[in-house]
Amino acid sequence: MTNIDTQMEIFWLGHACFKIKIFSGRIIYLDPYNIKDGEEKADIIVSSHTHGDHFSRSDIKKIWQEDTILLGPASIESSLKKFDGQALEIGEEFAYKDFTIELFPAYTIKKSTHPKGNNWTGTIIESASKSVYHAGDTERIPEMKDLKKRNITVALLPCGGTYTMDFEEASDAAVDIQPEIVVPMHNWDKDLNSFKDVMAKKDSKIKVEILTEKSLKI
Repeated sequence: MTNIDTQMEIFWLGHACFKIKIFSGRIIYLDPYNIKDGEEKADIIVSSHTHGDHFSRSDIKKIWQEDTILLGPASIESSLKKFDGQALEIGEEFAYKDFTIELFPAYTIKKSTHPKGNNWTGTIIESASKSVYHAGDTERIPEMKDLKKRNITVALLPCGGTYTMDFEEASDAAVDIQPEIVVPMHNWDKDLNSFKDVMAKKDSKIKVEILTEKSLKI
């Protein structure tokens, strides 16, 4: 039985792709990639930047329906226009019925893969008292400390290591953010239980959920 306070169910579809079901029936996809045929159609799609594993036209088309809305940062407006999408500035809020979507900075500092000047983004979704932060492709950035004030319910953090954070840096980022739950992403085929061990040494209050074989209700 679903708790009456439950607002969202989170499904990890691999890499940085998540499906989030709002319990009013709305469906949001974040960075759709390698979508299987037959997946539910989207009410909202958010793409964080234009790399092919985060803005995949073929995968967007798989979950597209007549009234789907595509959102993304203003810095990728030309790509969004191909789907009549809506560009948002960082910090701008998009309100849709019973939830809001806000874009948050995402960039790498030590790596050159995602420069700050590109103005690419992560995403914050809020519904009633619950919130999900999808970090996009990022390293640990100073702005993450501001999220502590937002009382993030779930943080979805990249920990692939090659282009973004590794386990150590992602766990430090989680300590900055102080979510109730952290979900590692990007490493579908890697033993993510090692991330649990790293996280436990730094902040045992933050729960780690691995979503390779289950969804998460919040």
